[in-house]
Amino acid sequence: MNKPSDNPADPFKKALAEATKVMADDPEITVSYSVDPAGMSGDAMRLPQVSRRMTRDEVLLARGTADALALYRRYHDGATHSRYLPQGEMARDIYEAMETARCEAMGARDMPGTAGNVDAKIAHEAQRKGYGQITDKAEAPLAQAAGYLIRHLSTGRDLPPDAANVMNLWRDYMEGQAGGTLDGLDASIADQAAFARFARQIITDLGYGDQIGDDPDQLDDEAQDEGQEDGDQDDQQPDSTGNDEDEGEEADATPEQSQEQTQDPSQAQVSMDDMADQELGEEAEMPDGEAPLEPPAPQPISDADPDYKVYATDHDEEIAAEELAEAAELERLRAYLDQQLEPLKGAVSRLANKLQRRLQAQQNRSWEFDKEEGVLDAGRLARVVANPTTPLSFKVEKDMEFRDTVVTLLLDNSGSMRGRPISIAAICADVLARTLERCSVKVEILGFTTRAWKGGQARETWLNAGREQLPGRLNDLRHIVYKQADAPWRRTRANLGLMMKEGLLKENIDGEALEWAHRRMVGRSEARKILMVISDGAPVDDSTLSVNPANYLEKHLRDVIAMVEKRKQVELLAIGIGHDVTRYYDRAVTITDVEQLAGAMTEQLAGLFDSDPRKRARVMGMKRSA
Repeated sequence: MNKPSDNPADPFKKALAEATKVMADDPEITVSYSVDPAGMSGDAMRLPQVSRRMTRDEVLLARGTADALALYRRYHDGATHSRYLPQGEMARDIYEAMETARCEAMGARDMPGTAGNVDAKIAHEAQRKGYGQITDKAEAPLAQAAGYLIRHLSTGRDLPPDAANVMNLWRDYMEGQAGGTLDGLDASIADQAAFARFARQIITDLGYGDQIGDDPDQLDDEAQDEGQEDGDQDDQQPDSTGNDEDEGEEADATPEQSQEQTQDPSQAQVSMDDMADQELGEEAEMPDGEAPLEPPAPQPISDADPDYKVYATDHDEEIAAEELAEAAELERLRAYLDQQLEPLKGAVSRLANKLQRRLQAQQNRSWEFDKEEGVLDAGRLARVVANPTTPLSFKVEKDMEFRDTVVTLLLDNSGSMRGRPISIAAICADVLARTLERCSVKVEILGFTTRAWKGGQARETWLNAGREQLPGRLNDLRHIVYKQADAPWRRTRANLGLMMKEGLLKENIDGEALEWAHRRMVGRSEARKILMVISDGAPVDDSTLSVNPANYLEKHLRDVIAMVEKRKQVELLAIGIGHDVTRYYDRAVTITDVEQLAGAMTEQLAGLFDSDPRKRARVMGMKRSA
């Protein structure tokens, strides 16, 4: 018998966990309930927390999330998914959204009871992300709309209103571009490999064919053809030596190869005919095929400014910090960083404690009283005893907004940051990452610079090719990932020491770095996203500015900032070190002394999490010089 103090939600949680294992056809899954974002990690499934009061919305969300994750586990094959996975970010987002929709649609067909549960999950996510308030197609995520459309067409079910709003904003465009391909949905949905090919064709129809990469099926055919050619050459080698005995043995061993050799002339004729038909077909379909591919051509370079050019991207790199130095060197550089900042240890510790206290103060349980339903408010029972006609009073626990939050720190790694500025930036990133992680806020730390001074290999290519006029950005980017948002701090602590490495800090192209960080954030599932840029000035790259207009990089930075602020998917703020960045960013602080950076960063972030909107607005709107 359960004790009276037992959590009344426990039987429901246990039953849901067992049902989820059966639905996923995987008894080894471990199911837990947490306030952290739901998801799968290996054999561990994390579901939304269900409180003691077990409200209808909590129960529906937990069941819907469990069903969605279980169906993905049951119908999804990771190897097949990876085999056809596109290379470009937008293409990859569309591909993954469509695959998730396929798994949920398969569940709705085989187990109809799951459809309503998954609808509840979709409705919750769409409402949380504000999809119902979007009126402009440009602000609606195309990848999410594609997934919604696949689910709607394959199940015939109406989507929840907020999700349907996003789908409808893009629906005419998607059906106009890919209507013919969509007709094959029903034939491919049960076969993941066939559906992956179907999804890649949809992506091409939508204008992102340049992002899907090589066709894995074609690569396999080419590899098979090469193997066959090698076998043919081996077969022909004994003929040149006149060794009849070896030839007879080989004929006995591989009769199929002999048969293939006798068919070579006819196969060659068929191949020529197929090539001719293919060329005619391509020529006949050229107008239809080219139309969607042309407009997105500049998109991989910059979503903010279609006219922004890059001469060559072959030598750009996005690289993890640990790949730029050996583990022993990173530890040595980290120790050097700690030694350099020993005098500031007390100050930054006080700032970290202050930030943590402000955040944890909001984590305390808070309640809304005098509700018609919820948890019985025992503190107000006295008035019911005094006056039995007084209705019972209930209370409801408030949700903590900032739990579902990710913060990205984008650090300028240019040469002008060398010395004290980069040391302070590194230690503040350290303090913020540790503090926010304790408060259940995920933190990503990124850096940006170039691979070389004055152009690198991109400039060499440009010089050898005849010095094209106005070539655009003319240097090799280096974007560094010091800490991924999902990585625990203890495993990445040494990476910040890389900023002390001699020769790392070179030039800075802020616009492309900001757009890169923004793309990484938009793809995450957290409801709230905060991007903090720490820079000491305007974008500067001598090679680019020597052959383009003087404001070329600065204009692009302004365009990217305008795009980020207009889309409102990410909250953007900046801290300028010894340079006024308020002329670029609406929400910015400029400091003249690098030792003020720690205080500026913590105050800005602490203000962002204020429960009082007026306080938050004052902090976010602050433009001052210390």
